[in-house]
Amino acid sequence: MNVLEMKNLKYYIKDQLLLDIENLAIQHDDRIGLVGRNGTGKTTLLEILAGLREPDEGSIVTEAATELLPQLKQTETTKSGGEVTQEYINKSLAKKTGILFADEPTTNLDTEHIEKLEKQLSRWRGAIIMVSHDRAFLDSLCTAIWELDGGHIHMYKGNYSVYNAQKELEIRQQENAYENYQQKKRQLENALEQKEQKAQRATKKPKSVSKSEASITGAKPYFAKKQKKLHKTAKAIETRLEKLEAVEKVKEHTPIKMGLPNQEKIAGRIVIRAEDAKADLADRTLWRPASFHIKGGDKIAILGRNGVGKTTLIKKIIAGDQNISISPALKIGYFSQNLDVLETDQTIMQNVSVTSEQDETLIRTVLARLHFYQDDVYKKVNVLSGGERVKVAFAKLFVSDVNLLILDEPTNFLDIEAVEALENLLKDYEGTILVVTHDRRFIQSIANRILSIENEEITLVDGSYEAFTNYKPEKEVNSQEQDLLLIETKITEILSKLSMEPTDRLEQEFQALLAEKRAITSKE
Repeated sequence: MNVLEMKNLKYYIKDQLLLDIENLAIQHDDRIGLVGRNGTGKTTLLEILAGLREPDEGSIVTEAATELLPQLKQTETTKSGGEVTQEYINKSLAKKTGILFADEPTTNLDTEHIEKLEKQLSRWRGAIIMVSHDRAFLDSLCTAIWELDGGHIHMYKGNYSVYNAQKELEIRQQENAYENYQQKKRQLENALEQKEQKAQRATKKPKSVSKSEASITGAKPYFAKKQKKLHKTAKAIETRLEKLEAVEKVKEHTPIKMGLPNQEKIAGRIVIRAEDAKADLADRTLWRPASFHIKGGDKIAILGRNGVGKTTLIKKIIAGDQNISISPALKIGYFSQNLDVLETDQTIMQNVSVTSEQDETLIRTVLARLHFYQDDVYKKVNVLSGGERVKVAFAKLFVSDVNLLILDEPTNFLDIEAVEALENLLKDYEGTILVVTHDRRFIQSIANRILSIENEEITLVDGSYEAFTNYKPEKEVNSQEQDLLLIETKITEILSKLSMEPTDRLEQEFQALLAEKRAITSKE
């Protein structure tokens, strides 16, 4: 049963046609993910469907109550962003409407609360249309994907992974179509060239025609007729060539091979070593003393609930905490959502190249991988959207003179296409990466080690995110057993010394250790 139907919907921003949707319907049990680049009109479409905006043309018939969970949450509060988001979610779900429109509902949520939201929405009785850049979230919930591109909706059955596979298939089909187009074009061009060459040769009398034969038949009219026929054939080929439907070549990723400072000195070697590093706030402990190390080339995702101290750990590494030693060969680049590193009155190229020692070709390649093509690089930053500015800020850091990237929530405000472009760049990066993110698919794609902060403990696990989710720590020896082992080790050392050179002092230590051992064993 349809709970919403739209027909011939058009929406303009000034003179630009933003949305042009002929006919779409939503059924009562649909779980639809709405995807598309930033600026294509996803939020606008949700607001129109929820009745908060009027379309310029067309009609919308709704058979159920609607609720919009907005993207931009109010922040005039002492509560954290995650707490505010969770409040909005709880209020929206409590209304139990027939259609829920959710615009980036995972914003500011940590992994635990994202998974909680997935469970809440899976139990929702009604249709859901959601905009999200969290691919794992879309995979968990969606039965269909709507792609908004050029004002039109393209529908795909299945979750995001199925949609992505279909898009990959479309790319392969386009590549095959392009190859066929190029082959056909070459054949027609060669045929055209051959006919034109024959037409030029037709003005000359062939050697096989004798003078007497030519005087009888008339050479000039004969060859003129032949030349005309050849020109006509050539014109027909030219027409076919003009009518040949052009197929655009699929854009290919240019490999990134970038020289990094001191790379040969740090690759595979320990570059960060923490010894009993801890963090406390005024009223509580973030994490207890922890020891771990990071090697050059590691790609580490830092995970944990909001407020456990992930950003604190990053700041301690950058500032050089007394319990964290940093290799002098390490050059740190830090990325956050603070975009004041950009000069808004300068171009993208000027901003990115000013702190880089890479050549222009490589910088252009990096920018192209982030979908800034050709003359796009000459746009001034002040005309860019928020998501585009994030990409420029990242590109500036990526090509600067650093060999450790520390990234704090780099995927915020990026559409899925931009997130995947960022992933591909980081996979090619030969330096070291520390990234704080709640994007599970991003972590799975990038990280080869996981640093988790949970229950005031830091745990560093080798392997992918999947390996981390299946990780079971070895059973720790309790403190009483540790004390006993330590005492027995000391007793062994004292006995060895007593056998060599007995003294009163050693004998007293030996007796004191025996007393400690008896005290511990009596408690068992």
